[in-house]
Amino acid sequence: MNTLLFVVVPYICLTVFVLGHIWRYRYDKFGWTTRSSQLYERRLLRIGSPLFHFGILLVALGHIGGLLIPESWTSYVGISEAAYHFVAVALGTVAGFCTLFGAAILIYRRRTTGPVFSATTVNDKVMYVLLIGTICLGLGTTVIGNLTSEPHDYRLTVSPWFRSIFYFQPDSDLMAQAPIGFKLHALAAFALFAFWPFSRLVHVFSAPLGYLTRPYIVYRSRDAVPARRGWDRAL
Repeated sequence: MNTLLFVVVPYICLTVFVLGHIWRYRYDKFGWTTRSSQLYERRLLRIGSPLFHFGILLVALGHIGGLLIPESWTSYVGISEAAYHFVAVALGTVAGFCTLFGAAILIYRRRTTGPVFSATTVNDKVMYVLLIGTICLGLGTTVIGNLTSEPHDYRLTVSPWFRSIFYFQPDSDLMAQAPIGFKLHALAAFALFAFWPFSRLVHVFSAPLGYLTRPYIVYRSRDAVPARRGWDRAL
């Protein structure tokens, strides 16, 4: 079971993540969008959207640093484990609550604003469940683990396991040593990755780079021979 959950499942989810985005880009380019609902309601969106996006950006940066940077590297540059842990927990808690509050505002807006609610699909609801569930599991693991017991050093178990997946030498025994909260958070995150290509979350990989080189004014020349007005003569 440990091998199934922490070796087989991650590889399946990552494969779906990569191939799903390729398929979506090739066959559903016009659906590669957030389906913005800004025209329907702006007051709550101005509060919830920045709060959520800035929070989730900090969460992503924290996960990149915590999962991909080995503990030996931070120790080498003079960052003690106590200092790293304090900064990671403080920033992670703030970023997690910002993300959660922002998401709560956006969900409330979507539920109480008629046109926005009408535009909500089943796909959106599944995405919200997976996204909020992953955030809550991660935030709960961070807060509860540091308030009720000796905090678990995930950089000795979860982080090496995560990196071992990309080395193609997965070590599921490392996850066997992690608390249940970290295990559930990891599985929820991989489930979210598998669903990602088929949801509006694909907009994360969109960047309007063409606007950087597009001229401010586009000149279009008229036809050399103007078209004749009126109906064509029937033969």
